[in-house]
Amino acid sequence: MTDELDSVMGGVRMGVNVDIMRSDGRIHSAVVSGINAESKSVTVEWFERGETKGKEIELEQILGLNQELAPSNYDATNVLPSKKYVPRPSLSVVNNKAVPAVGLPKRNPGRHTNVVTTNGHNKEQSVKNLKGSKPPQNNPTNFDSMPPPKQVPSLLPETANKPTRVAAVQGNNRRRSNVVKEVEKLQENRDKRRAQQAQTMEGHGHLKNKDTGNPNWEFLQMILEYKDELECTPLQDGDPIADNRITVCIRKRPMSQKEIKKKEVDVVTVPTKDNITIHEPKAKVDLTKYLENQQFRFDCAFDENASNELVYKYTARSLVQSIFEGGMATCFAYGQTGSGKTHTMGGEFHGKTQDCNNGIYAFATRDVYKLLKSSKYKNENLVVSCSYFEIYSGKVFDLLSGKTKLRVLEDGKQQVVVVGLTETEVESVEDVLKLITNGNNLRTSGQTSANAHSSRSHAVFQIVLRQNTRKKPLYGKFSLIDLAGNERGADTNSADRQTRIEGAEINKSLLALKECIRALGRKGAHLPFRASKLTQVLRDSFVGDKVRTCMIAMISPSLSSCEHTLNTLRYANRVKELGVKDPAKGGNNEGVMMDCDDDDGDILEDDDVGRALSHEDSGLAQLRSLNDGECSADWYNFQESVAQLQILEEEMVESHNDLLVSMDEWIQQDASLLAITNEVDYDQDAYAQQLDDMITEKQVALEALRIKAKSFRACLSEEEAQSRRRRN
Repeated sequence: MTDELDSVMGGVRMGVNVDIMRSDGRIHSAVVSGINAESKSVTVEWFERGETKGKEIELEQILGLNQELAPSNYDATNVLPSKKYVPRPSLSVVNNKAVPAVGLPKRNPGRHTNVVTTNGHNKEQSVKNLKGSKPPQNNPTNFDSMPPPKQVPSLLPETANKPTRVAAVQGNNRRRSNVVKEVEKLQENRDKRRAQQAQTMEGHGHLKNKDTGNPNWEFLQMILEYKDELECTPLQDGDPIADNRITVCIRKRPMSQKEIKKKEVDVVTVPTKDNITIHEPKAKVDLTKYLENQQFRFDCAFDENASNELVYKYTARSLVQSIFEGGMATCFAYGQTGSGKTHTMGGEFHGKTQDCNNGIYAFATRDVYKLLKSSKYKNENLVVSCSYFEIYSGKVFDLLSGKTKLRVLEDGKQQVVVVGLTETEVESVEDVLKLITNGNNLRTSGQTSANAHSSRSHAVFQIVLRQNTRKKPLYGKFSLIDLAGNERGADTNSADRQTRIEGAEINKSLLALKECIRALGRKGAHLPFRASKLTQVLRDSFVGDKVRTCMIAMISPSLSSCEHTLNTLRYANRVKELGVKDPAKGGNNEGVMMDCDDDDGDILEDDDVGRALSHEDSGLAQLRSLNDGECSADWYNFQESVAQLQILEEEMVESHNDLLVSMDEWIQQDASLLAITNEVDYDQDAYAQQLDDMITEKQVALEALRIKAKSFRACLSEEEAQSRRRRN
């Protein structure tokens, strides 16, 4: 290896002094600090003006200026510097002593230096050894007797007929330094990147011109490219219908005219009959836009082309059959306000007019009467009746009797009873739709952070089958629930107290509903129905072997509703968790299912429902234990404060109502007592005693009501302060 290096590098070694030529033609000494045998280059350093400088030089240039270091096979015929320079001063021999010229740089002892001139006649000239050999004594001809330097063949081809400068330039350009090569490589890569960026910008401009004025055209293009890779197979009429105890379905509504005019982007894709993809827009730290495609899987997924009849066929139709078998069926419509709940449950809209004949209410009622008249059930002697009520802020109101406030109690058999609820017998589908229309006119609605006309209450419409006997026992019941807009659950930080309480109650009821539905699929799991008024009145729909439930989650497709859409899908996914794979990567969801059971700590043994405990406190504690990751301490404290507020309000209102009843009795007692004074010889002492007793009774009742009013006001102040702390 050393011999091969010597044959190429010659005497050039680390630490050796060599002559180098600068770009301005100057030649001076430098020290070799690095050798690259592969590229045949040398790194040299020198000291100039108080600084250490360095550069990389081709080996041929070094050997051309320092031929005494060249290997034996080196030919320096045409290796000459390409620029003129002022040669170093030569030595003069005076009195047999070598006198160095002024300004001559100090050289290493024992070295010969070959100075090359370009006078056009001689290509090279030998110079004596400046140092290292003894100057001759009194012999002027001794200089000429010095042997010439060894001539070695040049590494370049002979070009004797060409000018010297051209030969030098060719030698310099034959092998450029590594630094220059790296710089040129960086420049080439930079040019390629700029060309790609220009091409990309040109393509973006072309795409942007396609959809002028759309601020989200980049996301739209990414979504279209994603959809191009999919092979969509949506749910079609004729696909098998699953018979599940718990069914969770998703329905995507089409883009509205208002959204189309605003150039909204559709971020929801339904690639298969049970899969749904949400294209969530994201931005990196450097503001680069990208999509996060989130996958969800449910029992059924309906795209924007699905009709109400198709949705009913795969969701609620089988539930109607179950109530004729003595079961309890429940169908929930869940989602953001404006996502299509009323459209699905009540009927399609044609402009501002709603066709109530093709909603789930009408389809279900039509099938009820069809089965009622069938040969299988016509001898069962059944009658159909309906009830319609709403649950608003923890209170129940009857929508069929002028929105009368109702009380929810448990009887001696631990059965939940809505006291005073109106139940009207119906004879046809038209009678049912008329009741629904009248009830909807009384339903509570208001403005939220997501919609100007949000449903502020849960509306519960029940189709009840009873045996036509004197006591009319319950045979089966189908409850259709239009839940409050789920965006109201996020309004718990509102500055308005009523809005906060509404949001807290909706939040709690939806959380309790989710756990009650999940409990249907877990044997031995505790049913936290007391956690909210909604689950309390629907308790019989969650207990028993003949209970079936269906949830239809409605989602909006627009980009502006993406956050609410994801919240809806996550909620529905928690009700019935199914595994999912990305359809764009060829994922197959067949046979993929996750365990619906929670950890062992979440499954509680069923307690004695008749034990004495606070229903609200126990319900909140159960919800927190079942949703440990979702319910924070702040949420729990706020819900406790709202629950306490509702309890104090009910106690105060009930006491006030009892006081009014007592006042009627007091008026009669006062009239009788005053009648005694009309007698001539009435007992004055007895009169005064009775009057004092009546006054004391009134004072006690009024003081008790006053204490409850003070406690309620103090609780209001505490809730206000707590809410202020949560906002800050």
